[in-house]
Amino acid sequence: MSKLNAAIVGIGQTEFSKNSGRSELQLACECIKQALDDAGVSPSDVDGMSTFTLDNSEDIDLVRSLGIENLRFSSRVPHGGGGACGVVSHAAAVVTAGLADMVVVWRAMNERSGQRFGQAQLVPGRQGSGSDFITWSMPFGALSPANWMAMNLQRYMDVYEVSNADLGHVSVAMRKHAATNPAAWFYQKPITLDEHQASRWIIEPTLRLLDCCQESDGGVAMVITNSDIARDLKQAPVQIKAATQVVPFGVEVVTNYYHGELSIFKEARFLGKELYRQSGLTPEDFQVAMLYDHFTPIVLMQLEALGFCDYGQGKYFVKEGNIALDGRIPVNPNGGLIGEAYIHGVNNIIEGVRQLRGSAVNQVKNVEHVLVSSGMSGLVLNLS
Repeated sequence: MSKLNAAIVGIGQTEFSKNSGRSELQLACECIKQALDDAGVSPSDVDGMSTFTLDNSEDIDLVRSLGIENLRFSSRVPHGGGGACGVVSHAAAVVTAGLADMVVVWRAMNERSGQRFGQAQLVPGRQGSGSDFITWSMPFGALSPANWMAMNLQRYMDVYEVSNADLGHVSVAMRKHAATNPAAWFYQKPITLDEHQASRWIIEPTLRLLDCCQESDGGVAMVITNSDIARDLKQAPVQIKAATQVVPFGVEVVTNYYHGELSIFKEARFLGKELYRQSGLTPEDFQVAMLYDHFTPIVLMQLEALGFCDYGQGKYFVKEGNIALDGRIPVNPNGGLIGEAYIHGVNNIIEGVRQLRGSAVNQVKNVEHVLVSSGMSGLVLNLS
């Protein structure tokens, strides 16, 4: 069982857009200030920070801009979106160990109006570990995440006879959730399966446009402290019951071509085992799952690897409505990265917090435990 003594006590976010009109540093300051206000603490209380290696805002600049008096700990997590829960893992470990008392976690990006992840990547190492992309992908025209992922995901689709229409049920569900979330970019814009099937191919026969997540501008932040301090703050604390990062043998960020069997999401399988070991929970104990949904097939693969359904059954599980708000395990009630925004998966984490607080727009009934997966890192959240 986990010995973590950590809780999320504040959350904040900017609006999600396609052109923020301001710097990423400004976005970071805005969402962090919101999270601090939500927790009822001041910048002078902050003594720790954690974010992505890809985030362009430096801790030094945030210390100066926010008025933080002294930072005792700072870290950055790699693995792209796979590190979304990793930044929270760092913060939880730090406050448990006493290396800092009040840690801010953030991700701020102009990923649509600035450098677009969804476009051709011509900068070595911009995504992934570098060598695989430069040597084996880029010279042959595979320049974007959709290119890289489609090759990997095609094996899964072939083994389990998953059609692109099967994937459409994931996209339809995410857009349905987003349609009733005023913060979502696709608010009031649900889609049908026919509309999904009519969207243009990005990588045939795997990914259509509506199988892909958004490119978004925005910022998201959390405040994490130990459970003793959390009890005296403004919000009911959300306990970080389990947290882990997963880097198994043969992993390659985004592609994973080197795994022995590409039809199984090896990282998510290891992730589930560790989260269940730490928390003492099983898949049946969760009321909400926040799953990284940068491409629709990865949602099916996570549902299978995390034990919500058997391997090869993900397409049926989703089609039968099990990930709907009133389903067996509601997935991404905010609309996820497909429907709400792509803030590298961190917006999914704060939706998990809202679900536990009972303050979500699309509130699921009787939420006690939330599982959050970003593929290579994960969390179990519950009320203290």
